[in-house]
Order: sequence, then structure tokens, then C-alpha cells
Amino acid sequence: MSETIRFSLDGHEVEAQAGETIWQVAKRLGTSIPHLCHRDAHGYRPDGNCRACMVEIKGERVLAPSCRREPTAGMEVSSQSTRAEKSRTLVMELLLADQPAQENAHDPQAEFWKQADLAGVQTSRFPAKQKSVAPDPSHPAMRVNLDACIQCGLCVRACREVQVNDVIGMAYRHDAAKIVFDFDDTMGQSTCVACGECVQACPTGALMPASLMDDTQKRAVTPDRQVDSLCPYCGVGCQVTYEVKDDKIVNAVGRDGPANHNRLCVKGRFGFDYIAHPHRLTKPLVRLDGKAKHADDSVDPANPFTHFREASWEEALDLAARGLKDIRAAQGPRALAGFGSAKGSNEEAYLFQKLVRTGFGSNNVDHCTRLCHASSVAALMEGLSSGAVSAPFEAARDADFIMIIGANPAVNHPVAATFIKNAVRERHVKLVIADPRHQSLSRHAWKHLAFRPGSDVALLNAMLHVVVTEGLCDEAFLRERADHVAVGESLRHPSSRLGVHRRAGVERHRRGPAPGHADAVVPHQRQHRANVDHVGQVGQRQRSGRQQGRRHLRQGRVLRPADADRTLEPVPALDQQLFHAGASRPWLSTMKWYTIGLVNGAARRRLPGRPSREVA
Repeated sequence: MSETIRFSLDGHEVEAQAGETIWQVAKRLGTSIPHLCHRDAHGYRPDGNCRACMVEIKGERVLAPSCRREPTAGMEVSSQSTRAEKSRTLVMELLLADQPAQENAHDPQAEFWKQADLAGVQTSRFPAKQKSVAPDPSHPAMRVNLDACIQCGLCVRACREVQVNDVIGMAYRHDAAKIVFDFDDTMGQSTCVACGECVQACPTGALMPASLMDDTQKRAVTPDRQVDSLCPYCGVGCQVTYEVKDDKIVNAVGRDGPANHNRLCVKGRFGFDYIAHPHRLTKPLVRLDGKAKHADDSVDPANPFTHFREASWEEALDLAARGLKDIRAAQGPRALAGFGSAKGSNEEAYLFQKLVRTGFGSNNVDHCTRLCHASSVAALMEGLSSGAVSAPFEAARDADFIMIIGANPAVNHPVAATFIKNAVRERHVKLVIADPRHQSLSRHAWKHLAFRPGSDVALLNAMLHVVVTEGLCDEAFLRERADHVAVGESLRHPSSRLGVHRRAGVERHRRGPAPGHADAVVPHQRQHRANVDHVGQVGQRQRSGRQQGRRHLRQGRVLRPADADRTLEPVPALDQQLFHAGASRPWLSTMKWYTIGLVNGAARRRLPGRPSREVA
């Protein structure tokens, strides 16, 4: 347990934890200090630019921002001194002068007005700045009214440091300084991904959800209750609070859950309007008599009553059950099947499969997640004996190295991607993305491996080979927890058998014959050939593939995994381009291209329109 720091706050001796600020200590003890540019939420660093939280420290000439200052042992702090209160009052008056009157404000319920009341400021002695800022209603989900902006910087930190989208920034100078989107574009024309983090952070109403505003850019909807829930979209598990007005969701706010820490994506924050969509079915419908099903027939979702009529739940369920029983009686249980949905809970999935197995009497039950998650479940079951994830997404911030392959988190799981971006931005974690296509996370990546489509298995096998043969794995850990593992010197290349030569920018490697082996085949190569033969990629051409790989290494050519039907072409500086491995691993090129050469050992076809280059 870390040592506490004892100091005096408003005449009372208190204790602070290491890294805790004066403002945090005061809040914990029930002392309210006004603040505007500081957001007491996960991922937001204190900035100290609004100067609304100033406190007086004995022995210091100037006041200190409590959101930034950490106490020291024996420090005497006063948050209620006349000097501190006058300073905070002056700051609030200056900010209040440029705001519309509260009754005419874009959001009369904004945090700014609450902090002004806390500071005891209702009016300002100062003249308002003459400014005319046009509203920006260009975005379909958010509204921008910079006449209410106090330039606290919260939206900038929300966009650039929390969600790491780098859209919002400060531009221009002096009294012309303002918040901009990209190169001073409108919000709707910018690269904004509509995560809404800036809307949730803004304390003045300069950024607001469009669902709460009217055409005059004023708040028109005030929720009458709040409901805590989970986002219904992907499986990250973001916690959300829905604001409800007249039993209709009008806004969504991120909640501090373990998976999202107040963050949401565009779907979680703004994708709730489908609930009240007029096309949504809210009552069971039964097909009308005489309206037979036809492949060319179409139903207008706005008016389904041309083909259906409303029915009670009892009638609809009886009709569906009767139809299923008739099929089972006529064609047997195997004629029935069930297909589950990822939108249901674990309990609902269990009940559904129980219905199919015991009610239908059929084992034909499947789930949509199997199509995308089956391969990862198989690997997790084999490696960890559990198909569940081994760590939360936030654990990315504790990693030293992150590799993404076969996934596009910024599109499929945007909130999870924010933790990866945080790790890169804050801790300079090395991120490697292996994907034939560039994705939005690629700009944060240390290296992007744009491998040929279909060659991901060869790439991973080569990487695993390096880990084992270079002794980068924990051999004791593997021997203790895995079966049939052969690690140690038997799987490693003796460095004496390797020579490194560079010609014309192509790194070429030669290996002398291994002792006791006439054809210089070491155990790991035999094992690799067996693995490749198991999946039917090499078959009876193992030896020719091995010889071919050696020949191409000598000739400065490589056989790429996706080019099984093409001739070979020289690729300069391939180590640096694809694998980024230097001379510190002198046999790496031999390993990886020999391995890939085996996979494509049977390739003998020509590339149309090019001279013949026979692979013998």
C-alpha cells in the first residue's frame, strides 16, 4: 500500500494518496471547488486552463489550480480564503459575460450554469464580446454552436486523447482562436466518426445531441427519467444510460463500466432511433387467408396490412407451434433446425438450444457467431481450455507490444480500439497491424504488414518459427503447460552453419550441411514439412519444394504465398519491407522463405503475358 500524504485543507488535517490532486482530495472529503476545464472521468487529464478552481497555498505568492496541483507533506491549503474566492468569482464573471443569458442559452441545464451557481455568480460586470458565430447544423446527430464555447479544451482532449480520432483542435490566434474540425470544416464535412465523446464532455452546450435541440438551436427536450442498460450492438459490453422522455429514448450517455469507461461509439450513442421507427413491428402479424407466399411478391414495410393482419400473441404462438408440429410429423425431427442470434443473452441462447433439442427433437441447432468466431474459439480452447477472451480490452494499455491480424477493431469494435490507440499514444506501445488492406488504425501502427491475401498462415508460421528457434519463448512455461512440445537446442540453428551475404540490396543466406544429415535438413524443417503436408498443400513435392526454395534464395528470388499460379520475381530488401528484420537475425530470411517455398513447392504455372520462367 502506498504511503499517504498528510496536509491541511481549510484548517483540517487530511490525507492524500500518491498522485491525488488537491481537487480530488477536496471532492472526496465533500468540499466543492468550482471547475470547468477539468472532467472527473476516466482518461481525462487535468488541464488547468480555465482557472476556475484556484486555491491559496500558504507561503506561495500565486494561487494554484487545484485540479493540477498535488499536495505535499505539511502543505496548508485554503479553498475558502477571500483571495481564492475572489479569483474564482472573477473568472466566472469573465466567462459569463460572453455567454447568452441562461434563459436563452442553448442548454440552460449545462454544467457551466451549475458551476456558476456554485461560485455564487449570476450576472457579470463586464461587457460582452461582439461576436457573431453562425450555428453549424451540418451533422445529422450533433449540433455545434460556438457562441457558447469557453475554449476549455475538453472537446479537444475528448477527441484527441480519449477517443484518439484527432478531428477537433484549436486554430487561429488571440481573440480569433476557436474550436475547429479538421481544417476549419463544418462538422458534417469533417472526418468526425460521430463517437459523441465531445458532446458528452462539453460543459456549456456548444456541442449538443441533435435529438435534444429544436430548429432555433435551443434545448427543447428534457428527459423525465434515466435507465441504466447495456449497448445492444457489438459484444464489447459498453454500459450506457438512456435518457427517456414520455417512454421514448431521447439521448444516450456513456456510463463508467469496466469495458468502456464512459466511452461509446456512433451506434451506441446515436443508434437508438430504431426503437421508435414506424416500420418496427410491435404486434404479431398473421398472413391473410388467400395471400399465398410468392417469390416475386413484395410487402411494403410501411403498410404490411395488404398481406397480414394483427393477431394476439396466443394466436401467433399457437399457429407457429402447430406449423412446426406438422412438419415434424410429416418429415421427421431432422427436418427442423434452429438458428440462434448474437443479440440474445447467454440465458436466452441456452433456452433456444433447449427448445430445438428437446422440443423439436433435433440436433440441428446453430448460432450466427460460429461463422466469425469459430476459428478463434478453436484456438482459445486448444491453447487456454476456454473459448472466452483472456483479458479485457483495457489491458492493451498495459501491453508492451500489440499485434492485430484478421480484425479491424476501429470499425467492428470502436470502443475497444480506443484503448489500443491510448496505449500507442500514451505509452508508445509498438503496434503492428497485419492486413492486406490499410485500416484506420494503420496510422497509429509502428509497422503495417500488408501481406498477400491468403498468406496469413504462412506469415504466422514463420513468426512462430522465429520465436521457437531463437529461444524467445519461455521453455519452462511450455514444458509445464503443454503436451508434445520439443523445445531447446534441437530446434535451433547453430549460428556456425549460417552465412550472410548481401548483393544488390537482396539479403541472401547460405547454410552448410548439418552434421549427420546428407541433405542438410534440420528437425524443425522436417516437422514443418509434415505440418504443411497435413493440410494438403505440398503433397509429394516436399523435396522439390525444399530444393526450389534454396535455388530461389541463391538467385535472389522469392516465392510469395499468394503466387502459387505465378512465376517468381525478385523483391529487393524484402527483410526490411515485410518482416523488418535486420542482420541481427542472420538466418531469418532463410527460414521464412524456405518455409513459404515449401508451401508453394508445387507451383509451376506461368503468368499470362510474360516470358516463361520455369520453376524446376
